[in-house]
Amino acid sequence: MNIPNGITLARILCVPLIVWLILREQMMAAFIVFVIGGASDALDGLIAKQFNSVTRLGKYLDPLADKILLVSIYITLGVNEVIPSWLVILVVSRDFLIVGGILFSYLMEIHVKINPLMISKINTCFQIFLAALVLGAAAFNLDLGLLTDISVYIVAVTTLLSGYSYISEWSKQSNKN
Repeated sequence: MNIPNGITLARILCVPLIVWLILREQMMAAFIVFVIGGASDALDGLIAKQFNSVTRLGKYLDPLADKILLVSIYITLGVNEVIPSWLVILVVSRDFLIVGGILFSYLMEIHVKINPLMISKINTCFQIFLAALVLGAAAFNLDLGLLTDISVYIVAVTTLLSGYSYISEWSKQSNKN
């Protein structure tokens, strides 16, 4: 295992800690660990590209780590009523749709190659921003009402666009097989 993959694995392993901290309402600690996790996402990618250490494992592990982190955080923030439950359902459903589509294709022996889409990368950035925003607001006891509300709707729109784009791409490719 190379250094970028080790960093990615460490990000996955910090998820239970972040969830536990949020559930214990230790928002400052949760915010700090989440920010470190977010920074590690940038760091592993930078190291992998800079030192030509991109691996097949890393290509799967990195987006999986993002999904595990974001789905876990969103569910926990939803349970704690920090973000709206409808947004949690939307975000989690999109991720299950993507993973389910990939598994279904594999099981049906439909060869579909779905690369990360730009809208999905934008969506992930907004999801991370919203999670950091609400954790930071809770940690520092800030009222960021309008900014939070706008961010919630941006995440909702980009999640819908991303989900639609993946379905559309999967459909095009699976119809060719």
